[in-house]
Amino acid sequence: MTEEQVHWFFNIYPTIVLLTDLTIRFGLSFRVIMRKRPHGVTFAWLIIILLIPFLGAIAYLFVGENRISDKRIARSRQSQDYYQYWLNTLKNRSPVNWDDMVDTCLPLHNQAEQLIGIPALAGNQLELIETPDDILDAIVDDIKQARSSCHLQFYIWQEGGKVTEIENALCEAAARGVTCRILVDSIGSQDFLKSERKKALLEVGIKIREALPAGLIRALFARIDIRNHRKIVVIDGEIAYTGSQNMVDPRYFKQDSGVGQWIDVMVRVTGPVVESLAGTFTSDWYLDSDEQFIQSLEGEDTFESIRQTFDVHILEKAGETPVQLVPSGPGLVPEAIHSLLLTTIYSARDELVLTTPYFVPDEPLLTALKSAAQRGVNVTLIVPQKNDSKLVHHASRAHYYELVKSGVRVMLFNGGLLHSKTITVDREFSLFGSVNLDMRSFWLNFEATLFIYDRDFANRVRTIQAHYEDQAVDAEISEIESRAVINRFKENIALLIGPLL
Repeated sequence: MTEEQVHWFFNIYPTIVLLTDLTIRFGLSFRVIMRKRPHGVTFAWLIIILLIPFLGAIAYLFVGENRISDKRIARSRQSQDYYQYWLNTLKNRSPVNWDDMVDTCLPLHNQAEQLIGIPALAGNQLELIETPDDILDAIVDDIKQARSSCHLQFYIWQEGGKVTEIENALCEAAARGVTCRILVDSIGSQDFLKSERKKALLEVGIKIREALPAGLIRALFARIDIRNHRKIVVIDGEIAYTGSQNMVDPRYFKQDSGVGQWIDVMVRVTGPVVESLAGTFTSDWYLDSDEQFIQSLEGEDTFESIRQTFDVHILEKAGETPVQLVPSGPGLVPEAIHSLLLTTIYSARDELVLTTPYFVPDEPLLTALKSAAQRGVNVTLIVPQKNDSKLVHHASRAHYYELVKSGVRVMLFNGGLLHSKTITVDREFSLFGSVNLDMRSFWLNFEATLFIYDRDFANRVRTIQAHYEDQAVDAEISEIESRAVINRFKENIALLIGPLL
């Protein structure tokens, strides 16, 4: 290469790089704007794309859009007719008498049914279980009594402690002919999925599936941080558990994170709504399974075959509590849980109490909380004092000042990592499940929430929330204002990307 050619190359190369970078930045910025997503999400991605050369564009291409794999989309379409047929059978299954409830319950129910298609079902019995030992012991006991099937679905499955007892109980159940299925998230349970223990469970006949498989190659075709965050157990199609507890023993889980043991709560359910939970597990299993058990059947025969295969039963009343299951996620109605949470907050008249480990709200949710406090509702938000995510910790704290200033009582729980996700409204009804108050749960994760239209149960949840309050301190305006400049800077930086957390 001559000196003139070298000179030309080193002059033209930077120009090519600059023009390529500008083309990518402006092209992707145009795409982001045209997607018409929430303003906070749009603004956060524009900052990343425009301020970080090339890497910002790569980040957006990998996780910027809710791309689900073609295989999962095809399976979802294939199963939609059967799923819709099942939803239609629920409509008059166990109707609720709304006359004895506050007038805010029925509109919320109607909105949820309109969005998701699952109605509230009356006649359920709910048992709150609030310690990990009691939760895991209860699941072990029910597995030991199982006659036909044990279905377990969790975001995180980590062996050790009482989880080993669960696994041993499943092995015993499989040995006596019970069909056992485990569905775990690919990222949340990656250690388990690679473990020798998983191989041992497979060897005794337990079926294990990986939900939303993730990997570098897959990231080229589907967004890898769309996760299945549900926690569901269904035994014999007659008993179900759901809530915030992963399949972990807190004494063996994230002990080096410096946040203490995780604090969770679950509910054991019997009655008609168990069918909704069993149906949700069945749908999730099929979407992540290679089994072809429905392709050789048609119409109603297919539906009945699925019922028999997965123990999805029509159940008699077991109590008096009306419960509505709201499964949410990007593959369903993306805005469902976000819209329902806003309706829930705006329906509060006297008292609103929320617990969540991860609090990164968008503007509509933040406005709803402040508006509730400003109109005289006693709003209490209980969050962990320490969080296992530094970004979430700083992004959460960035909102405390305006919340407290508006009259919201922000309480910092110091008894461990408060992982419970609960909402009580006027001690009249409650929301209970796996949804965090952050953008990931609203738009990216597959979640499960029970809408429980019952005063007695709401008061039981409120008692647990009061127990959390006893182990928490108030976030005071004076302390928030006096925090170091460097901490405020970290919070504001985290706030910029908060919509993506």
